[in-house]
Amino acid sequence: MKSVFLVDDSATMLMSLKGTLEISGFQVETATDGEAALTKIKGGLRPDLIITDINMPRMDGIGLIKEARKLLRFTPILALTTESQQARRDEAKQSGATGWLVKPVGGADLVKVIRQVLPGA
Repeated sequence: MKSVFLVDDSATMLMSLKGTLEISGFQVETATDGEAALTKIKGGLRPDLIITDINMPRMDGIGLIKEARKLLRFTPILALTTESQQARRDEAKQSGATGWLVKPVGGADLVKVIRQVLPGA
């Protein structure tokens, strides 16, 4: 079973995405901001995929992507945000993001993207 690490400061978003992913057969771990996520990764969490919001308190998604990349070089990371500006997309990509999802993302679309970036999912 593939594992997905969801990072978002919105409890509603986490609950919704977690439910969708679990129904689709994924094991899901969550964190509410970049700092909490990094603590779990440093503590040994090795997800098959990370999906992170960009705008969060304490440490935003860009910061998390940069730090996570140092520890998880080959893990796919998807940036999830309401923003569609090209500059933020470029910043996420330069930081090491594999791809980009714009909220709100439907369950079927989310699973389709995950299957594209995560072989064998």
